Amino acid sequence: MLMLALRSLWNRRGTAALTLLTIAISVLLLTGVDKLRQDARQGFFNTVSGTDLIVGARSGSLPLLLYSVFNIGQPTNNIRWSSYQQIAEHDQVAWSIPITLGDSHRGFRVVGTTEDYFKHYRFGQQQPLQFSQGQAFDDLFDVVLGAEVARALKYELGDRVVIAHGLGPGSFANHDDKPFQVSGILQPTGTPVDRNLLISLAAWEAIHLDWRAGTRIPGLNVSKDEAREMDLTPKQITAFLLGLESRISTFHLQRAINNFRAEPLQAILPGVALQELWQVMSIAERTLLIISACVVFAGFTGMLGMLLTSLNERRRELAVLRAVGASPLRIVALLLFEAMLLTFLGILLGMLLLTLLTLGIQDWLALEYGIFLSNPGWPTGAQWWLLGAVQCAGLITGLIPAWRAYRYTLADGLTPRL
Repeated sequence: MLMLALRSLWNRRGTAALTLLTIAISVLLLTGVDKLRQDARQGFFNTVSGTDLIVGARSGSLPLLLYSVFNIGQPTNNIRWSSYQQIAEHDQVAWSIPITLGDSHRGFRVVGTTEDYFKHYRFGQQQPLQFSQGQAFDDLFDVVLGAEVARALKYELGDRVVIAHGLGPGSFANHDDKPFQVSGILQPTGTPVDRNLLISLAAWEAIHLDWRAGTRIPGLNVSKDEAREMDLTPKQITAFLLGLESRISTFHLQRAINNFRAEPLQAILPGVALQELWQVMSIAERTLLIISACVVFAGFTGMLGMLLTSLNERRRELAVLRAVGASPLRIVALLLFEAMLLTFLGILLGMLLLTLLTLGIQDWLALEYGIFLSNPGWPTGAQWWLLGAVQCAGLITGLIPAWRAYRYTLADGLTPRL
């Protein structure tokens, strides 16, 4: 049966190849969308773990989550340093990580923070940040690079880095009078941390001593040596992360921060905010899956058309098979086997294309959009279900020409109508 099906398909190799390619592209799109959905979800929920509260200026849970964790968007306001200190010294706070945003380097975000960032920040399953090279801040003008920054810009330890004032690759106002030196490079995390440059809060204050309202103060130029001698205590920060002594006190402290009298603040639960964010994105997710299913349907419609078109040309062939002893049911089995074989080969080709495409674009997606695709591997449980559904669809598609072939062989015998 296999050899007969293969020779029959080879005899119609032109149309069979086009059908095979259509099915492969359909499988590529269907499984690719599912992989993108799963990896995006995994990346979202693995971005931050072990953090009980994220605190920022009152603006809404999603904007606060986006700019403090995902480096998307800009804060509406800053937080006074005194307010941060008052909350960080609360009896229920075990640790805190202050964050300051607003500058960039060649399209990558610069984050001002403290060494507590490297001690307490967790991602994935409570995994700590680790250095692949170097160490944290040792000098005032040291900078630590995320793995993606170092890879994309080909930086190494000791290289000179000039930070730009403002966000985006088009920033033209540079802090070129106070360059930084790479002191450490983090190991890859598969999170937005890979796209960050980390400097100390004191360094953040130092590079902005002669700046006001986003522009350099005319006639004022504070050198690096002069900055080292000045008071570099921060006046404001953008947000901060909190880890609590006990999870039981989370809601109590959250309510206290939301009612903070010194200034309007907002504390959010990272897990709840991540779930809200994913629900917003689920509309696009479902839309992509529907489009993929439509492409699969179009692929099998093309295969059905190919099988039905070739069926009239094969009526003499089928009659000869009947003459040499093949039963009508064997003819049906042959047509079904051809359809299933085309589907199976299309699935294999589609998975191969998915593997090659993933290897080819995963670095580009991480660099340009911050989407981290996992390395290709054995299909997941969800993908097995999708592939099984595609194979069943191929079987159902083959039933129509198989039924017609069954009727032809009974009616035609040795005198097929031409």
